[in-house]
Amino acid sequence: MTGICAGRVAAVTGAGRGLGRAHALALAAEGAQVVVNDLGVAADGAGSSAGPAQQVVDEIRALGGQAVAHTSDITTTDGAASLITTALDSFGRLDTLVNNAGFLRDRMLVNLDEDDWDAVMRVHLKGHFLPLKHAAGHWRAEAKAGRTPDARVVNTSSGAGLLGSVGQGNYSAAKAGIIGLTLVAAAEMGRYGVQINAIAPAARTRMTEQTFAETMAAPAEGEFDAMAPGNVSPLLVWLSSAASDGVTGRVFEAEAGRITVMEGWRPGPTADKGARWTPAEAGEAARKLLADAEPPQPVYGAR
Repeated sequence: MTGICAGRVAAVTGAGRGLGRAHALALAAEGAQVVVNDLGVAADGAGSSAGPAQQVVDEIRALGGQAVAHTSDITTTDGAASLITTALDSFGRLDTLVNNAGFLRDRMLVNLDEDDWDAVMRVHLKGHFLPLKHAAGHWRAEAKAGRTPDARVVNTSSGAGLLGSVGQGNYSAAKAGIIGLTLVAAAEMGRYGVQINAIAPAARTRMTEQTFAETMAAPAEGEFDAMAPGNVSPLLVWLSSAASDGVTGRVFEAEAGRITVMEGWRPGPTADKGARWTPAEAGEAARKLLADAEPPQPVYGAR
């Protein structure tokens, strides 16, 4: 290990299992002191338990690292605020926030209940916004006091947020919203010494091992485990460190041994009449523009 995060304090939400656990362990292995947040819910968000967060804390400590558990609900104002104060009270500072918490309630749109929409929006989108808001408030205050931080935020989107995913309308919309939030936050917080990026990971977790069972299957013994959550963490650790200076407002796909810089909406073919179109003219122009445009990527799971 290089100690790339030595002296830094990182808070990781949803760190009791899957990707969050891998991130927390990887950050600690590179020298970070880690606040391990997890509510200990089931895969659909039901219930709660302090066990998963404490187990990861115990793993980090057993390896010689420093970590504390945080089991409050970061989708509430008090819970999100306490995540930041836990880092400050335990380690005296906060340098990195990793927003990772989430769960699934998959349904086709016609069968998607309002409660399932609201629950997924709450944990993914609101669960990014509130910790980010409270961390940003702390870092802004530090900058205004003459102690400009070298802070990092890594948000967690998904290929579903980039391209859509059949049967995951709520999840796809929330993950797309996280990208928008990332871009705005990066623009707003740069003046205070905060860099904010997002990753769109693909890995074997409770959220994917059944939904994408064939893709996420474990390999034969001795073969590279392409879908292991730990494959995503090296990029996240780098983005969390001071070594990523100058990188902000970016979205990366990460899976297996592959890292991709994602390029978002950009102007494509354009037609300008210089006056109002008729509907028929607009339609004819749109057809011509589409013929010159790049075809869209397929939606995940489309038949």
